[in-house]
Amino acid sequence: MTTAPWRDRSLPADVRVADLLSRMTLEEKTAQLYGVWVGATADGDGVAPHQHDMTADHDFDDLITHGLGQLTRPFGTAPVDPATGARSLARAQRHIASANRFGIPAIAHEECLAGFTAWRATAYPVPLAWGATFDPALVEEMAGRIGADLRSVGVHQGLAPVLDVVRDPRWGRVEETIGEDPYLVGTVGAAYVRGLESAGIVATLKHFAGYAASAGARNLAPVRAGTREFADVTLPPFELALREGGARSVMAAYTETDGVPASADPGLLTELLRTDWGFTGTVVSDYFGVGFLQTLHRVAGTPAEAAHAALTAGIDVELPTLKCYGRPLVDAVGAGDVPESLVDRAARRVLLQKCELGLLDEDWQPEQPKDRIDLDSAANRTLARRLAEESVILLDNPDDVLPLPPDTRIAIVGPRAADPLAMLGCYSFPSHVLPRHPETPTGIEIPSLLEALRAELPDAKVTFASGCGVADPDPSGIEEAVARAAEADVCVAVLGDRAGLFGRGTSGEGCDATDLRLPGIQADLLDALVATGVPVVLVLLTGRPYALGRWHGRLGAVVQAFFPGEEGGPAVAGVLSGRVNPSGRLPVSVPRLPGGQPWTYLQPPLGLAGEVSNLDPTPLYPFGHGRSYTTFEWTDAEGDPQTTIGTDGTYDLSVTVRNTGDRAGAEVVQLYLHDPVASVTRPDVRLIGYERVELEPGDSRRVTFHFHPDLSSFTDRSGRRVVEPGELELRLAASSTDVRHTARLTLTGPVRALGPDRHLRCETEISAG
Repeated sequence: MTTAPWRDRSLPADVRVADLLSRMTLEEKTAQLYGVWVGATADGDGVAPHQHDMTADHDFDDLITHGLGQLTRPFGTAPVDPATGARSLARAQRHIASANRFGIPAIAHEECLAGFTAWRATAYPVPLAWGATFDPALVEEMAGRIGADLRSVGVHQGLAPVLDVVRDPRWGRVEETIGEDPYLVGTVGAAYVRGLESAGIVATLKHFAGYAASAGARNLAPVRAGTREFADVTLPPFELALREGGARSVMAAYTETDGVPASADPGLLTELLRTDWGFTGTVVSDYFGVGFLQTLHRVAGTPAEAAHAALTAGIDVELPTLKCYGRPLVDAVGAGDVPESLVDRAARRVLLQKCELGLLDEDWQPEQPKDRIDLDSAANRTLARRLAEESVILLDNPDDVLPLPPDTRIAIVGPRAADPLAMLGCYSFPSHVLPRHPETPTGIEIPSLLEALRAELPDAKVTFASGCGVADPDPSGIEEAVARAAEADVCVAVLGDRAGLFGRGTSGEGCDATDLRLPGIQADLLDALVATGVPVVLVLLTGRPYALGRWHGRLGAVVQAFFPGEEGGPAVAGVLSGRVNPSGRLPVSVPRLPGGQPWTYLQPPLGLAGEVSNLDPTPLYPFGHGRSYTTFEWTDAEGDPQTTIGTDGTYDLSVTVRNTGDRAGAEVVQLYLHDPVASVTRPDVRLIGYERVELEPGDSRRVTFHFHPDLSSFTDRSGRRVVEPGELELRLAASSTDVRHTARLTLTGPVRALGPDRHLRCETEISAG
């Protein structure tokens, strides 16, 4: 028996796929271009709005006779034991392969924003907490473990990371982002991609592009970013994650920019992504995004027109289930309304990816699942704890109220103190799926902060009162909370968000905020606690920053944790007790006042405080800020003797950091760029490098940044990315405002236009101090 060329592993993938495509009917090719969400139903809203509009009943057995591109969330739709789910997925894959004449299985995809979104899987800290660590290596290690767990149950593709840059902190999905700076988002995001891809999982960058810049911070609202903001803030993280991370998939954003939906924009999805950047993987739609071209954007009159627009733009796969790429597309191609070449182009990309994954091999079989699969192993939990501990930010501790004495009287109050779900973001399985299954246990152990603090300080006398709900306006519990605080030596006020979806929480997808006041009446509770005169330690468990100027100078300490995951309770308790020396740094600014938004630190001169407006947008705590229980000394800062270099030269800048305290700690050395004069307005400062340095007491390290002028580039008036000659300042700093040393240099030579091979990161080197 002769093996068909497309089955021959000795042949190049493109040769194999070309042979396979030549044998396929139109129906078989289009079948590779959509997923099926078997667990979704057409009755009710389900997980998301419009799900009932977009989810149709299909005869699965009939559908798969032509093949199937993807299986949508076999583990992330309802609670299923991991081993049982793996066996079920393997059976489904055998069924799909046996039903179509080429024996091709589907790609199974899952959400993995903060861990595998499955029952009994580890719930890691959310991406905003990853940004707070300034530790890409640790994030890469976490992503590798997530990828291994996905692979262990038969999943091929993960819908992460989110590379949107925060532009307005009122946006509900801030918790899913890595921060408000494109360099931080890109470097940490690329690390996550490397980890996921190292486990053989196809990483999917989202949401491409502009989603976080929606007007008024409303989910899916139009994006009104200018050309240069889009090019210099929105796009760089995606480029970095593709070039350095090796991501094999990209998800098109829901939003539209200047009247053009991303899902119907060939300039974005084909010309930029593929022609300019050289991307060769697959572009998938966000859930229902192809159908939304008809129903929400109204740039298509029928499902077939929506399919035509999306295919033309460059969307290869319709997710989560077929609406437009099925029969409407087949009929439109048959009628001559849609060129079959568009179907061929998308099918080729999908099949090339399946070929890479081994799904076209003649001897393909789904892996035999184990009898028991542990998706929340001890190693996972240890890593989740490390990440959580590194992400906790000590914002203020003016009177050294922290660490707490081991035998003190503590009143722990607030609506987030005793609730384990206070640790989790909206894409964790308990927050995302289990609300629709109230009879099902959480499946993983999630200590609340109250439990964790009692375990952390067994000799302390700990009392508790909730005081109020997260968003409940009922003030009747405040009196008891005040009484508990008045009896204590210190009050720990645990306030914050409840993660949810589409208005069912105070943070999460579709949970946008009108302003940055603490949700509900939590501010009233905090006022009452402060009025007791007992030192109040404010602990925030949130998905976004909230305005804290109302209490500045009145609190004993302020601790910020961005949904720190299942081990977040012990991590925060460790910071409160002093077992953990806090080392997190703010990935987003903390505002002083709840109004005057939107604002991030990436502001040109007119975006800063000045005499032209009575509103001062200066944050209370700036980007990159964070305190420690030890002290650090920065000395011997120096740059290259030559301070004039060409626009394609190099410049090294070094500083020695010494731990001058009596305990181990981590300092985050940050490098910022200030461009005094340019042909277009530039941010006053922006991050271009950083290094996290772990130091024992008395130890020192020398940190060297290798600056390349490409890092000063920007998009000029003609749309080119350029490096301009002129003066620059490089600022070594502990935050965007805490500058420790400035180096001035001059770039000489002509304006230099850059291509996609430009330097995207500032390389660093650590040596003995």
